Amino acid sequence: MKVLRKTILILPMLLASATWAQVPGTFGFSFWGSTSSVVSYNDWTATSTSGAPTLGSSAVWTGTKMIAWGGVEPTDSAAGGIYDPATQAWSATSTAGAPAARLDHTTVWTGSKMIVWGGTSSGSAVFTGGLYNPTTDTWTALPTSGAPQARANHTAIWTGSKMIVWGGIASSTVLKTGGMYDPATNTWTTLTTTGAPSGRYLHSAIWTGSKMIVWGGSSNTGTFFDDGALYDPDTDTWTSIPSGAPGQSFSHTAIWTGSKMIIWGGSNAGVQLKTGFAYDPNTGTWTPLPTTGAPDARSWHHAIWTGSKMIIWGGMIAGLTIVNTGGAYDPTTNTWTPVTTTAAPAARYKHTAIWTGSNMLIWGGLTTGSIPVNTGGIYRP
Repeated sequence: MKVLRKTILILPMLLASATWAQVPGTFGFSFWGSTSSVVSYNDWTATSTSGAPTLGSSAVWTGTKMIAWGGVEPTDSAAGGIYDPATQAWSATSTAGAPAARLDHTTVWTGSKMIVWGGTSSGSAVFTGGLYNPTTDTWTALPTSGAPQARANHTAIWTGSKMIVWGGIASSTVLKTGGMYDPATNTWTTLTTTGAPSGRYLHSAIWTGSKMIVWGGSSNTGTFFDDGALYDPDTDTWTSIPSGAPGQSFSHTAIWTGSKMIIWGGSNAGVQLKTGFAYDPNTGTWTPLPTTGAPDARSWHHAIWTGSKMIIWGGMIAGLTIVNTGGAYDPTTNTWTPVTTTAAPAARYKHTAIWTGSNMLIWGGLTTGSIPVNTGGIYRP
């Protein structure tokens, strides 16, 4: 009876301090503690393909739905779809007023609209874009006056009020230029190039809450970079990051934990990597991630941050083999846990991955033979 009395007293306190979240595609609720889930699922559920777009190489999360839009090699597209995990239903985005069909572009979510910018259209880099409002299913063209020059394979991040575009490639020229777009004023501001990293593409960029961090990438002459810089939009200044620790890489991934940037994987001169490093901008130091238990070396994969773990999935391993494997890295324990392949989506690369707040949603990409796929999956950690 004493044990029962203690259980009854403790349970209300646990319930009061917990957050309840419905799991998309299921009935009922999952019980989550203050920092991590009490229950570990490690399972997959297929996304519906009924009404799905045929392509969709980039995606954003609105808070309740995923918007996938655009093309993937070798096909340009101006079509897209909105996927609701709760109902497993797709609805098409309007093509009226949409940006020209393209691929290798970027998308960001502003909190109410999706911004599409850049990429290649009909084989040429473009400097056009559009804002998509899912509430009204309408597009508004972005201004080209003051916009950065045309480019593809660049990066774009959302600061909370502005989109910052940087780097990329146009024809055979790699770029070290960028621009900042303000939806409130519908204007572009040019970023300084003083102190900026050298021109590159296939690099990574993350937002810390006050600065953008650019890392790695490739030139158009076979040079791979192991350096980067922090950009402060308030002062329009760049600060270099110590180089060398993670080694040279491109087509890697980078996530922000809230205090550190974690980069992982990628390729260096044709060699796939399974190494990763955490960078602390407050101390300017790098810390290596363990390789024991890590996923196979790869590039063209995707990574998301759950709030407590980094999940790696998909991509291309040695021998140009496409995979549907992955792993979850826990910075607190400094350990890796494999992601199950049972019921996982088909192997792919150049896909998209978003975090819904409780699940990882995978969509699209290319499978073996560079064949586009319009399938996906929902992973519960």
